[in-house]
Amino acid sequence: MRVDFYHLQKWPLERALPQILNKVRQAGHRAIVLAHSEARAEVLSNALWIHDPNSWLANGTAKDGHGSDQPIWLTSKPENPNGANILIVTDSMSVDDLTAYDRCLDLFDGNDPEAVSAARDRWQKTRSDGHELHYWQQTDKGGWEEKAQA
Repeated sequence: MRVDFYHLQKWPLERALPQILNKVRQAGHRAIVLAHSEARAEVLSNALWIHDPNSWLANGTAKDGHGSDQPIWLTSKPENPNGANILIVTDSMSVDDLTAYDRCLDLFDGNDPEAVSAARDRWQKTRSDGHELHYWQQTDKGGWEEKAQA
């Protein structure tokens, strides 16, 4: 399985996540976004609804219900009610078993030393678990440049 680490440096998660999810949805995938709490999942959901008036990223949380109908499901629990094949990990969360997904995207705040340290730990664990790893660093313009593979 492929795990991509996204090192946020220029934009906060609330700005970078819609960009990444647009690409996920354009490729025809469904996604789970894992946040550290249900309140944080709600904040991220709201960011997806308002990020661009010319774009629409349909999503839901436990508060909204109907998980199976949502192309993007934001949660703090290890669940997959929408049959997603892409897992997006935020807020230094970790997942023990990634086998339910085709790909995992791990987004972390490069301006937070604790988040960077936790991401390094997750990198080591996923590498020791035998996953294909890719490391992406945010550019000055907010795009992504691949810096490493393992």
